[in-house]
Amino acid sequence: MLRKLLISLLFITSYYVEASSIDSTKVYSYSMEKQIGNYIILPNSYDADRKEAYSVLYLLHGATGNYKNWATNAPKILEFADKYDMIIVTPDGGFTSWYWDSPIDNKMKYETYVASELIKFVDKNFNTKSNKEGRAITGLSMGGHGAMYLAIKHQDIFGAVGSMSGGVDITPFPNEWDMKLRLGEYADNQKLWQDNTVINMLHLIKPNSLEIMIDCGTDDFFHNVNKNLHNKMNYLNIHHDYIERPGKHNWNYWRKAIKYQIVFFNDFFGKQQ
Repeated sequence: MLRKLLISLLFITSYYVEASSIDSTKVYSYSMEKQIGNYIILPNSYDADRKEAYSVLYLLHGATGNYKNWATNAPKILEFADKYDMIIVTPDGGFTSWYWDSPIDNKMKYETYVASELIKFVDKNFNTKSNKEGRAITGLSMGGHGAMYLAIKHQDIFGAVGSMSGGVDITPFPNEWDMKLRLGEYADNQKLWQDNTVINMLHLIKPNSLEIMIDCGTDDFFHNVNKNLHNKMNYLNIHHDYIERPGKHNWNYWRKAIKYQIVFFNDFFGKQQ
C-alpha cells in the first residue's frame, strides 16, 4: 500500500520485466525549468522499509540517445539489478548535452541535473545509501565522458566511476556531436574546451577518492583517446582498471562491457559494508 501511494504521489508509472521493476519517472529540473525523464530500475528485493539501504548506479546514455536506451538495448541490466541487489538509474541527458552545464546555453545544465537535482530526488523518494560509498556512475560514449566528468568534479557525491567507449578527450573532435553548441567554436574558446575535457582533469582526482574503470574497443573511433587517458593515469599513478578488447562503437560491445562494469561496482559497494 505504501509503495502504491508513493508511486501515485510521484506520478510514476511502473511496469514489470521479469522480477525487477522499472519506474518511469519524470523529475523537475529547477535549473532548466523542465521535466526530465528517467528510468529507475528496482531489484526484486526492493523494500522501502528495509533496514539496509540500497546502493545506486547511475547509468548514462550516449549522444542522440535518451533514458530508455539502456533498458531497450541492454535489457540484461534488469537482471543485474536483481542479481547484485542494487538500484540502477538511467537519466535523460539530452540529445547532445555532454552532461555539462553549458557556459553558453542556459537550457543545458545537465551537470546540475544529474549530480544534484536527480540524486536528491532519488535519495528522498527511494531507500538508498545517500553517501558516496553507496553511489557510482558510468555510461557509454557521451555518457562515458559524462560519468568521468561528473565523478571527477563531484568526488563528494560519487565513490566509483566507469566509462565505456567514452569521449574522454573531446579536443580531437571540434566539429562533432554538437559540442561547439555547448562550449563554442574550438578556435575561439580553446580554454573552455581544454578545461572541460576529461583527460585534462586528472589532476583534480584526490588520492583514494575514486574507484575507476575504463573500457573501450580496439576498433572504436574513441580507442586512441581512451588509450591516451590510460597512459596518462599510469604516469600520474592514478589507480584504475583498464580494459580494451576487439570491438566497435556499438551495442554489441556495450552489452558485454556493462557486465564487467556491474561486477566492478558491486565489488566497490561490497567493500563499503
